[in-house]
Amino acid sequence: MAKSAESCSTQLIDGDGNFNVEGIEHFIKDVKLGECGLSYAVVSIMGPQSSGKSTLLNHLFGTNFREMDAFKGRSQTTKGIWLARCAGIDPCTLVMDLEGTDGRERGEDDTAFEKQSALFALAVSDIVLINMWCHDIGREQAANKPLLKTVFQVMMRLFSPRKTTLMFVIRDKTRTPLENLEPVLREDIQKIWDSVPKPEAHKETPLSEFFNVEVVALSSFEEKEEQFKEQVASLRQRFFHSIAPGGLAGDRRGVVPASGFSFSAQQIWKVIKENKDLDLPAHKVMVATVRCEEISYEKFACFVSNEDWCQLQEAVQFSLISGFGKKISSILHTCLSEYDAEAIYFDEGVRSAKRKQLEEKLLQLVQPAFQSVLVHLRSGILDKFKEEFEKALNGGEGFSLAARDCTSRYMVKFDEGCADVIIEQANWDTTKARDKLQRDIDEHVASVRAAKLSELTTSYQSKLNEALSAPVEALLDGAKDGTWPAIRELLQRETESAISAFSSALSGFDMDGETKDKMLASLVDYARGVVEAKAREEAGRVLIRMKDRFTMLFSHDSDSMPRVWTGKEDIRAITKLARSSSLKLLSVMAAIRLDDEADNIEHTLSLALLNSANNANTNKSITTYDPLASSTWEKVPSSKTLITPVKCKSLWRQFKTETEYSVTQAISAQEANKRNNNWLPPPWAILALIILGFNEFMTLLRNPLYLGVIFVGFLLMKALWVQLDISGEFRNGALPGLISLSSKFLPTVMNLLKRLAEEGQKPATDDPQRNPGLAPKTFQRGGSSNSDSSSSTSAVTSENGTEYSNYSSPTKED
Repeated sequence: MAKSAESCSTQLIDGDGNFNVEGIEHFIKDVKLGECGLSYAVVSIMGPQSSGKSTLLNHLFGTNFREMDAFKGRSQTTKGIWLARCAGIDPCTLVMDLEGTDGRERGEDDTAFEKQSALFALAVSDIVLINMWCHDIGREQAANKPLLKTVFQVMMRLFSPRKTTLMFVIRDKTRTPLENLEPVLREDIQKIWDSVPKPEAHKETPLSEFFNVEVVALSSFEEKEEQFKEQVASLRQRFFHSIAPGGLAGDRRGVVPASGFSFSAQQIWKVIKENKDLDLPAHKVMVATVRCEEISYEKFACFVSNEDWCQLQEAVQFSLISGFGKKISSILHTCLSEYDAEAIYFDEGVRSAKRKQLEEKLLQLVQPAFQSVLVHLRSGILDKFKEEFEKALNGGEGFSLAARDCTSRYMVKFDEGCADVIIEQANWDTTKARDKLQRDIDEHVASVRAAKLSELTTSYQSKLNEALSAPVEALLDGAKDGTWPAIRELLQRETESAISAFSSALSGFDMDGETKDKMLASLVDYARGVVEAKAREEAGRVLIRMKDRFTMLFSHDSDSMPRVWTGKEDIRAITKLARSSSLKLLSVMAAIRLDDEADNIEHTLSLALLNSANNANTNKSITTYDPLASSTWEKVPSSKTLITPVKCKSLWRQFKTETEYSVTQAISAQEANKRNNNWLPPPWAILALIILGFNEFMTLLRNPLYLGVIFVGFLLMKALWVQLDISGEFRNGALPGLISLSSKFLPTVMNLLKRLAEEGQKPATDDPQRNPGLAPKTFQRGGSSNSDSSSSTSAVTSENGTEYSNYSSPTKED
């Protein structure tokens, strides 16, 4: 690569036809051609060798192409094709200096490179300068004739070419006016055009369809240098704003954007070198495709490395980003705008297709972050919904109303959040995320609804259990004829109360009538179940209940006082009454009677158990049917049976066995009491004592001292009788009584004597006013006193726990 130090120029194609890729890339960067878009023009120059092409370009465009040294002889100066930027011309104008034609260095027959370079110049240039000598105009074999034929021939190889400006520069103009030279030149050009073979599609196509022909004339540079420079300066003005409509390069149909110039030129030369026809429209599409892909790749890479995007991509993994949609949309807009700015001049179809591909790739890259934001948004909305919903329920708001209000409010918040997340460039639908949130909310509401209903049901069941269990147990404990009617009334009352309250509580759940009826019916069934369960529980303890009832009635009188078996009680009647009551309890507990249906359980039990002894005595010779020899009751379904007939018979047998001891004990106590109360001898014995003891009685009457001794002895014996509780000791039998009295007799007598001694040693002045003097001591039970005397009694307890009374003798006033 050769590059001028004073002006920006480079060899584009060397003499051997090799394209200088590296050189043009550096050249485009140096002149900043990529920033020009379509605002640039390409000028090329053709002409015979040593015709002053480089000199003209250097003076016309301020370039620094190598010029021929006339003192060294006329020889080839420019080899291949050189490219430079015109100095000081707006818009940016590139000029190509082509190797001269008809040069002796390549020989007479080697015209391949001439045709290739001419075709390349026509394909990439907007303006083609044809440098020719003035004296060659009108000559049949002049040097410009082969050049024009070459130009027109290769032009046919361009499919749908753009209209190129051919500017014929007549060098070393003579005195012949240009007005006379131009017609001759145009006539020669037309003849050449007509003689050139054309494709069938362009046989009748005029020259004006392919070229704008311009003719200018310049004086000799060597002889009239100043005039030459003035004419060149005038011509230079025509290249300013050349791309404007009507300018020299005004036809912009096939122009390639400046950023694609390097690739386009490289591909054009490649096609030309392969000696293929050059389809410029297809080439334009191909260049657009390549360049738009390159631009797209660059912009995608810039987006991936964008700091803002990287921060957002990382942040959305952990939390919801406020303004996510706007931030991403802004970054995408910037990226796509930069693509549009660089690709705007390429083929619209290709540009749009590549832009769409870039946008799809960017959105595909962004979509995971978008989905993460939606997940965070949905999760956050769901959490807030749960919190708000719970707060509304705790505040006493109706369940259905709270669910509707909270759901509506938070779905609106989700929609607002989605609006903040939506990316302008994407047409992504958030319906699935919304539906997912709706399902999650519905599931949560259903879960809370089920929990609340369960809690509510459990609460009312607990209340019913509390209201029914204890009362039912109490009613069954006091089983009688009105027990089950009372239980039914209690069940109906409590159930109606619970159902009314439960129905009011369910009204806030906005449920259908069928579901509500089922729940109410379930509560009714539960209440009935509580009663039945309690009845079954009590039925399991019926034997204990029966024994307790028997004991209560048998051992206590009508005033609930313990019975003392004195011998006057009718134990048989009391036993029958107690057993009848216990049988009543058994009949009540035998079946559940919540449906108010009549049954004959009590009658059957009474007939089979209470009257069985009478029946047995009256019908000893007749075998009767046992009504309790069955596992079911008549008119009572098995589901309502608590105690089967067979079980009742077994329980009654066990009950009688366990209560028989109490009856036996009562009978024994009654008999013992009777024996203790019959201590007097028979009447005949008393009469005999009176008749036989008449003399002794009269002796006692005649001697009062005997009577006093007997009286004192009576008092002592009475005190011993009371203290030893002789009647009580003999209540359990004679032998046990004698053994007990023998162990208690001596300690009791010693205790009495000790107390008497202590009383005798008390000073008579204990109460001087009431006892001025001592008086004889007497014993009296119970410590009785009157107006003239007083006595005191103290309890004396023997070693074995027997309590004795201590009597003090009364004192008489003097």
